[in-house]
Amino acid sequence: MRLYLVQHGEALSKDVDPERALSDGGRAAAERLASFIAPRRLTISRVLQSGKLRAQQTATILARTLAPDITPEQANGLNPLDDPQSLLRTIASWQEDVLIVGHLPFLAKLVGQMLTGTNDSLVTFEPGTMMCLERDEDRWSVVWVVPPTLLKS
Repeated sequence: MRLYLVQHGEALSKDVDPERALSDGGRAAAERLASFIAPRRLTISRVLQSGKLRAQQTATILARTLAPDITPEQANGLNPLDDPQSLLRTIASWQEDVLIVGHLPFLAKLVGQMLTGTNDSLVTFEPGTMMCLERDEDRWSVVWVVPPTLLKS
């Protein structure tokens, strides 16, 4: 089972947009990420997002290219300050590959819990980063990470 974790793309500041929609650069970066990942033909069964506008928009862009038959779903427990324990219990029962679009510090804590059982930040996410983790029996490992700086034109 693979889990694809994505930090939403760059968003507008609260001063510009209280809902914090993706900026033009955030949209473009999400499109570049989707185009870069598409040839790998991921087998995604679900796309989950936090419900915040920037995560919804990022999930929609990625799903359109990577999983065109799937509509992103809003899921509880993916917000910036949520505790990853609830999601970890849910993930334990999953057998199919899932893409999750979320936020920091939640994603960093989730990865720390998956790899070491702690909330330590072992990896660096920045807006638009995508990470692939794989479960082999009960152990998780990082398969690859694509930061947005890799895809800058």
